[in-house]
Amino acid sequence: EAMEQGTNRRFVVTTRDDEPKALYEFYARRGESENWIKDFKLVIKADRLSCMRFFANQFRLLLHAAAYWLMDALRRKLIKKSGTRRMQLDTLRLRLIKIGGRVRELMRKVRMHLASGHPGQSLWHALSLAFRGVHE
Repeated sequence: EAMEQGTNRRFVVTTRDDEPKALYEFYARRGESENWIKDFKLVIKADRLSCMRFFANQFRLLLHAAAYWLMDALRRKLIKKSGTRRMQLDTLRLRLIKIGGRVRELMRKVRMHLASGHPGQSLWHALSLAFRGVHE
């Protein structure tokens, strides 16, 4: 792999007889999907299916999948808006969700009042710009 600092050599030991570039791309895609599984299990906590009943665990897994989809959609929107190349789900969760605040319900609006100083302010601002003009 050629980078700005120079060549970054990679070694792959395999029994496949594909071309080197195809081999590297195959294993790189595999690593990316393993990162998605890791996010699903560790960040969203989708491996916690502790109920005795099958349908309860199935519903819990469905809720975890919906949470993952929502967080991934927010991540993709933020990446597109901010121009960063990558953003991990656990960092996104810590900066967007784990914030002290207050929710006020008004007649036609719901207002969120967040703490005046927190590490996720720039992400919340980028989200508000990304979803500007989206109405029901």
